[in-house]
Amino acid sequence: MKQEHIRNVAIIAHVDHGKTTLVDQLMKATNVFRVNQDVGERVLDSNDQERERGITILSKNISISYNGTKINVIDTPGHADFGGEVERVLNMADGALLIVDAFEGPMPQTRFVLRHALDLGLRIVVVINKIDRPGARPDEVLDEVFDLMVELEANDEQLDFPVIYASAVNGFARYEADDGNMDMLPLLDTILKEVPAPDCEPDGPVALQICTVDHSSFVGRIGVGRLYSGTLHKKESVLVIKADGTRYNTVLKQVLTFDKLGKTEVEEAHAGDIIAVVGVEDADIGDMVTSIDSPVEMDPIKIDEPTMAVVFQANDSPLVGQDGDIVGARQLNERLAAESESNVAMHIAPLEDKSGVEVAGRGILQISVLIETMRREGFEMQVGRPRVIIKTDEAGNKTEPIEEATVETPSEYAGKCIEVFGTAGGEMTDMATKGETTHLVFRIPTRGTMGLRTKLLNVSRGEANMFHRFLEYGPYRGEFAGRKNGGMISMSTDKAVAYALDTLQQRGRLFVSPGDECYEGMIVGESAKEGDMVVNVSKTKNLGNQRSSGADKAIQLTPPIKFTLEEALEYIEDDELVEVTPKNIRLRKRILDTTARKKAAKNK
Repeated sequence: MKQEHIRNVAIIAHVDHGKTTLVDQLMKATNVFRVNQDVGERVLDSNDQERERGITILSKNISISYNGTKINVIDTPGHADFGGEVERVLNMADGALLIVDAFEGPMPQTRFVLRHALDLGLRIVVVINKIDRPGARPDEVLDEVFDLMVELEANDEQLDFPVIYASAVNGFARYEADDGNMDMLPLLDTILKEVPAPDCEPDGPVALQICTVDHSSFVGRIGVGRLYSGTLHKKESVLVIKADGTRYNTVLKQVLTFDKLGKTEVEEAHAGDIIAVVGVEDADIGDMVTSIDSPVEMDPIKIDEPTMAVVFQANDSPLVGQDGDIVGARQLNERLAAESESNVAMHIAPLEDKSGVEVAGRGILQISVLIETMRREGFEMQVGRPRVIIKTDEAGNKTEPIEEATVETPSEYAGKCIEVFGTAGGEMTDMATKGETTHLVFRIPTRGTMGLRTKLLNVSRGEANMFHRFLEYGPYRGEFAGRKNGGMISMSTDKAVAYALDTLQQRGRLFVSPGDECYEGMIVGESAKEGDMVVNVSKTKNLGNQRSSGADKAIQLTPPIKFTLEEALEYIEDDELVEVTPKNIRLRKRILDTTARKKAAKNK
């Protein structure tokens, strides 16, 4: 039976193609906000980091009402590191808005999410966004989307997709790029017309599959999913079937539906709607909440395995406690244990020797988002070099994660980019030139992608864009050469002095400025040669009692390199750590004492 009063639609797109801005306009068009309410931009990007980075990190559900129909809108992440979240939430939808930039056209992440949407049989509505952008080419982009659909083996019905032309930032959607309409109603009408209503059994047994897990410090885990059949009541006794086959009975404490930007508690929820339930204490992805008398089982939801791991440890540098309030190992372990409750996409487990906690995720961005969140909460910690997770296949051979990397670069730098990939173990699989831009596709081990973005920006003068996503586990490619240049290691704990830095900058690149606190074993710069160099950053000029015949030259220091969190994690070697505090990101040696470090290197 069709539930004509409900539509469930996901919004999928590549990073920065305008998903969240489009959702803002849909909410304004359906009067979610009061007339005089100041809501700002990108309302759903409520997390500070989402706003600063300009990306969606967490999938979010909202609902809007239009012409008597409730439209559940699922805003999904656009970055490949959070791709696992996209795959899961698409299970809740019947249709998807595919947002494509009118200038850039379909990008790697577009292909990734579109493949999953087509496999699930979702009705695709193509929205060509930013048609007012200089250089926009909506007709060509439409052809590229069609070609991509054919390449992904869409069926005839899926190829007959509706198209809407939009400018989310200006708040209009159109059936034709130049028809002059200035509101969002064409898109809303298309959703009602083209996205099928949920087909379900309102009177059947309860069948709810949990697709995402929310967490509240008040009620614990909240399971979110689509109610495929039946009617679910508050305080109802239900059967929970876990992914491993275990079963138990529980009583639902709350049943919630999505209402505008929040959730509303209801006495009962009906089939076809996307709902949240409280009372399944160990709620996990793929769990079934169903009737005790006539249980329903569905295919399990597969969560992609993590491909990269980082070890978190309590900070033990000489400057510990100067920036952050939370520095103990116990608090760090408790915080990461709480994260494992709410973030099912990460595997978090203490090391056997209790020296730290290993956090495994889909990529450096996903892990760095967690580190950044914790440093803003006042934590100090030190993290090791990211390592890829190596597996062994059935024949006993080592395998490692392989990524598909796509590069868009001005044609004059294409050769240099290919060379950079060659040194990182990449194999080119495709190359196409569009005007003055060259489009390159590579297969590359995940290990090879670390630090690659910086190298590409250097050889292309900042103009190359790179995107990569996990492809598969493939044969292990052997050992890769590490960083060629050695580090400048501070020999003492003191403040950096301009006179000393002036001498050192002639021997490499500096990471610190005059007045910065340094300590023994801290990496203060990169040497121009191989091998580490122990340096004195606090050396001052010897002052005699004779006046100089000529005035001392004014010291001119080149601005130091300041690493972002991701850059620092990609830069360090196995014997180094990144010290993260609320105010600073420092690089250091794992063994701070110079003599002990030399002894350890000799024994190795």
